[in-house]
Amino acid sequence: MVDTLSDVLQDLRLAGASYCRSEFDAPWGIEFPAEPGAAVFHFVAEGGCWLRTASQPPQRLESGAVALLPRGAGHALLDDLGSPVQPFDAVQREQVGTTTFRMRTGGGGARSLLVCCAIGFEEPSVHPLLELMPESLVIQRGASADPALLGLLEAMAVETDGERLGAATVMTRLADIVIARVVRSWVESRSADATGWLAAIRDPQIGLALAAFHRQPGEPWSVVSLAKRAHLSRSMFSERFTAVLGVSPARYVARWRMHLAGTWLRTERPSVAQVASRLGYESEASFSRAFKRATGAPPSALRRR
Repeated sequence: MVDTLSDVLQDLRLAGASYCRSEFDAPWGIEFPAEPGAAVFHFVAEGGCWLRTASQPPQRLESGAVALLPRGAGHALLDDLGSPVQPFDAVQREQVGTTTFRMRTGGGGARSLLVCCAIGFEEPSVHPLLELMPESLVIQRGASADPALLGLLEAMAVETDGERLGAATVMTRLADIVIARVVRSWVESRSADATGWLAAIRDPQIGLALAAFHRQPGEPWSVVSLAKRAHLSRSMFSERFTAVLGVSPARYVARWRMHLAGTWLRTERPSVAQVASRLGYESEASFSRAFKRATGAPPSALRRR
């Protein structure tokens, strides 16, 4: 498989995270609100529960399972599908650190212990990977080909419970690795009929073009040059790319460049002209117009902010 995943994951940068050690006694149910611009994941350390989202059938999470909601979709966790559900804001939480909490609720029955995390991303609204991933990813214990994943998740549980100095920093680093490994593990576990971005990185020809673009986004890529990397004719490449990814090659290239531009302007603070040059635009003006069309604001405003 062409390693397109690494090229994309390296730009999926975390901007902040919060964590909650959650003890629930049956019967219980929590409705979590949507977290725009963030990902949410839940690790079941003990017991089990159901995950319910708007677009997918309920999924059972057994002990050791992890559920990732890459776009922060609203969802519910509950011990039984018939249990009453209360809003997340109605549950009392104890703050034990700047971004770490404890939560406990339920009816006194069988206990479940979860680590619940919300992770913010830089410039998430134009990140193609987040847009193309499903609403939720669930990996059951033992289902992952990654033997290190469980250890990483258990390390997060220890950090949440330990209240040690620097826990927030350690948790952020762990979250970064866990998300990358969860996504990779899920990709590797999919069948050959995967669709969307996952199908694209598995495709031996479309994957070549994606990898080439992600490694050198500032090159003057065209449909013709991308098709050449894929060893396909222009028409066949464009048709196959659009069918698999749901967007045209030109649209995909434009989205990713705007994602990179936003990230650079926020974190590295280069001049607008430097960003335009790095992304292969002929002039600062043409880049600024493209950026404003994609984001609704000029790049100079984001840089100042």
